[in-house]
Amino acid sequence: MSHIISKIRKRKRKDEQVGYEDDDDDDDNNDDECYDSSGNESPRPSSSSEEGGGGGGGKKKDLNGIITSLLLLEEQEKGDQDAQKKASAEEKSFFEANHRNKKKTMLEYYSNIQDYYAEVQETERVKRKKSRSLATSVAAITAIAADDSLQAEKQVKQGTGGAGSGQHRRLWVKDRSKAWWDECNRPDYPEEEFKKWFRMRRQTFDMICEELNSVIAKEDTTLRNAIPVRQRVAVCIWRLATGEPLRLVSKRFGLGISTCHKLVLEVCTAIRSVLMPKYLQWPDDDALRKIKDEFEVISGIPNVVGSMYTTHVPIIAPKISVAAYFNKRHTERNQKTSYSITVQGVVNPNGVFTDVCIGWPGSMPDDQVLEKSALYQRASGGLLKGVWIVGGSGYPLMDWVLVPYTQQHLTWTQHAFNEKIGEIQRVSKDAFARLKGRWCCLQKRTEVKLQDLPVVLGACCVLHNICEMMNEEMDPELAFDLVDDEMVPEVALRSVSSMKARDSIAHNLLHHGLAGTAFL
Repeated sequence: MSHIISKIRKRKRKDEQVGYEDDDDDDDNNDDECYDSSGNESPRPSSSSEEGGGGGGGKKKDLNGIITSLLLLEEQEKGDQDAQKKASAEEKSFFEANHRNKKKTMLEYYSNIQDYYAEVQETERVKRKKSRSLATSVAAITAIAADDSLQAEKQVKQGTGGAGSGQHRRLWVKDRSKAWWDECNRPDYPEEEFKKWFRMRRQTFDMICEELNSVIAKEDTTLRNAIPVRQRVAVCIWRLATGEPLRLVSKRFGLGISTCHKLVLEVCTAIRSVLMPKYLQWPDDDALRKIKDEFEVISGIPNVVGSMYTTHVPIIAPKISVAAYFNKRHTERNQKTSYSITVQGVVNPNGVFTDVCIGWPGSMPDDQVLEKSALYQRASGGLLKGVWIVGGSGYPLMDWVLVPYTQQHLTWTQHAFNEKIGEIQRVSKDAFARLKGRWCCLQKRTEVKLQDLPVVLGACCVLHNICEMMNEEMDPELAFDLVDDEMVPEVALRSVSSMKARDSIAHNLLHHGLAGTAFL
């Protein structure tokens, strides 16, 4: 726009100069025409040049109007630019002020946070200092109490104890209700109710307490009274029988949760060390002859000294070696990730365990668990020569392990053998069903740590044997449906001689009329 205006101005100045020159020429001509030769003035005639001068004046007016309009537009454009610059400056100042305010607010916020964390750290430091001072005070009080008790004992021994020597310092202990246990411990408490909670009669319970008394009994101290042996055993057995969390055990017996956990492990350890050598051992020669006769009566198969089975106990996913304890078969069947450890056991015809192997990871198949057991080592040393231990299809056929036929298209002889050997297998499977039915802690994931679990499971097996030997009948409501997936081992045949011996046993069963007819 300014470029156009400058051109228009130049053109205007040029036209004005041309106009001035034309006016001078006209004036000269007019002077010549107005005076004649005599000097008299004569009228000036009209001419076409004057008419042309009038048209040029109209054009100049139009041009002046256009120039004026353009100048006004230029001034208006300058005004708009000035207004825009002013608005931009105001907006910039507004944003700068807003940014300064935000920056100031954030600095104040971060300053407040730093002050807050400084106060928290100072508070924690004061708390730690108070805790250390409190622990030091408790230790000092305990030491003083111990010194006082020693001095009091010395005074009593020397006969100089006064009337106040019987008063001792005691630690504060939370008062918990023991009404439930006091009720159960009464001599007139119903036998049926007692058996419901502890899975055994009072007579069997008292026998276990007497056996463990010398190991788990504690003496009273000047700080607190010791927990009685009966209550210690009751805490452990009730926990194993019900599988309830330690929180409920604590409420039942009026003890602390950590105390209950400690008691369970202590009593289980005592059961394993004191009662297992007495109630869970491999039978001697006389007992083996009796076992052989009883199994032969059941199945017609001679020289059978045990029925073997392997079950899985669910556990919480361990922190180390997770893949080793992952139970793929249970996970696929239950559609839920499962972890477990194994319990392999050999039982006699009465369902009493004669050998157990506990604690191998749940990912191991039955044949690998067998190879890791002390039973396998005993057999490798020749101690099981000439006898059979009957196992399921998850075990290999060996010189001392007798298993059913697993191939397809079995003959009548093989069907008959599988039927009779299944009766022996049922003995061990029923024993494990009663084991898990009595001790419900084996049915679900427990709070016991993985390293302590073999001790607890061993105690359960010992208590199972005691109940079986004492003819403790199990409540039908506690019946447990035992499901364990058996996998045929990769090498199902470990001995050719054992295959011939199995075929001979199957032939004798069928042709001597000892096999049943269920296979038909």
